[in-house]
Amino acid sequence: MGGRGGARQSLIFDADDTLWENNVYFERAIEEFLDFLAHSSLSRAEARATLDEIERANAGVDGYGSAAFGRSLRQCYERLAEHPIRDEDLAVVMGFAERILAQEIEPIAGVAETLPELGRRHELILMTKGHPDEQRLKIERSGLAGHFRHAAVVPEKDAAAYRALTTELGLEPGRTWMIGNSPKSDINPALAAGLNAVFVPHAQTWGLERAELASGRGRLLSLGRFSDLLLHF
Repeated sequence: MGGRGGARQSLIFDADDTLWENNVYFERAIEEFLDFLAHSSLSRAEARATLDEIERANAGVDGYGSAAFGRSLRQCYERLAEHPIRDEDLAVVMGFAERILAQEIEPIAGVAETLPELGRRHELILMTKGHPDEQRLKIERSGLAGHFRHAAVVPEKDAAAYRALTTELGLEPGRTWMIGNSPKSDINPALAAGLNAVFVPHAQTWGLERAELASGRGRLLSLGRFSDLLLHF
């Protein structure tokens, strides 16, 4: 690995739940939604499973972000509500998602101190998925944009997306690392594309982003916290 005094590496960072908190706000919105739904026969877990099913089906069409999440909440409410649905009810439901956009950008512990040091040693790149306007607004509001040579917002983070980014930026796969919290979007597809990867787990990772870590041509490193990157790069 790069390490202190080692060869310069290209470090690609995930954004949501790697650089700053994200899913915790969606989880709070879901709890508010379940309180409002107050289903008489379904448990909270059963109602949540219905929402997960809807989100999984919609992701390929609507993508990710608060607007897509709001549409999924609305569809879930329309499916499960036990009384005639009023416009004011739907406004409340959509409000749970809309408030997410107003949340402050809260960096993950260690990010603000670690990125500047990594940037002195290596090339830093940002790669995130979701609605382009929403994700770029987060990047701007985070105050972290200046650390990165390039910031890419893609609709999906799969092996093809990683290959396209490495080609666009002229990166050498053997010296390129994807750093993130999601096995599904950050680690497994990067390894499949021939890159190396660093898994930094987050307790609030979205359920639909969880998966078993897979092997690939590249090297895999698992860390306990973001600041541990300084021990290896």
